[in-house]
Amino acid sequence: MNFTRRNLMAGAGAAVASTFLARAAGAQSFAFTPNQRYPDPAVQILDPSFTKYRLYSSTVEQVATGMRWAEGPAYFPEGGYLLFSDIPNNRIMKFDEKTGQTSVFRADANYANGNARDRQGRLVTCEHSVTRRITRTEKDGKITVLADKFEGKRLNAPNDIVVKSDDSIWFTDPLFGINGEWEGKKEKAEQATTNVYRIAKDGKLSAVLTDLVNPNGLAFSPDEKKLYIVEWKGTPNRSIWSYNVGDDGSLSGKIKLIDAADQGSLDGFRVDRDGNLWCGWGSNGALQSEPTEIGGRKVFQLRSKPEDLDGVMVFNPEGKPLAFIKLPERCANLCFGGPKNNRLYMASSHSVYALYVEAHGAV
Repeated sequence: MNFTRRNLMAGAGAAVASTFLARAAGAQSFAFTPNQRYPDPAVQILDPSFTKYRLYSSTVEQVATGMRWAEGPAYFPEGGYLLFSDIPNNRIMKFDEKTGQTSVFRADANYANGNARDRQGRLVTCEHSVTRRITRTEKDGKITVLADKFEGKRLNAPNDIVVKSDDSIWFTDPLFGINGEWEGKKEKAEQATTNVYRIAKDGKLSAVLTDLVNPNGLAFSPDEKKLYIVEWKGTPNRSIWSYNVGDDGSLSGKIKLIDAADQGSLDGFRVDRDGNLWCGWGSNGALQSEPTEIGGRKVFQLRSKPEDLDGVMVFNPEGKPLAFIKLPERCANLCFGGPKNNRLYMASSHSVYALYVEAHGAV
């Protein structure tokens, strides 16, 4: 880069805009310095087979900061921008690749969590508190409600969402958005179970799974013959379950693909064209069974060190760990984007990070 007056002013403008954004929302703007050496040591190769996906001259970049809890990234190639949720601040944000600026796309977003782009280029959103519904933003900006009740009762707290090539919409419905006041409004659940739902192309809503405890992130394999789903709390550790997908949308052949035995907090994830799973990672907050004396006090410490777990874990289709992308903040969710669909966007607590890779998103 030539450090011209224009470039320097543009960089300064982005920094000022980010700081203003953080102050306006009362959130934390997190300082970050990219690594100046290639290859970036933040990209840790756990299996040599991952080498073909690593770009030697690419480093982790912070593209936005000033959020309270960044989630649900979705990329829109038509406009060259990323939309993502800032849940406690009750807004959907927009990062413009061309200008490098981050702005508020939608305030009062009903505590939106997961977002996705449908096959027609429209935004579909999990409003996971207050309204507790699935919506679609039309091209003219109008909002269409796709689902808010199942069998006459309100949904729990829609969390994450994907769109299949047949235009069916699949989403998870745990309790997080109604468990307290931080990410919405505390309310009583009306559904007896925490389900995974499918909205057919004709609009019919059906529960395809009812036996997972707080299902979270979900994604299809590249051929859409398998659906992967995170179970937040049903086993000793968070897990990703694999299901066979029938032509009628039914699920069968449940297999545990990934077990976060290192206390990692599996959350949102995406699949690349080769079937690898790129998973948001971080500490799950579990405490040691016995306290440790620190400064004269007995303190129950975490079982794991967040500084060792915060980032993105990559697994092959058989569940074998391939790589870890180390970040300074816990990654809750991610997606592929950029003009060539090879830029990994990672929504991580206060910030959004990006990394160019030699992998491409499956969708």
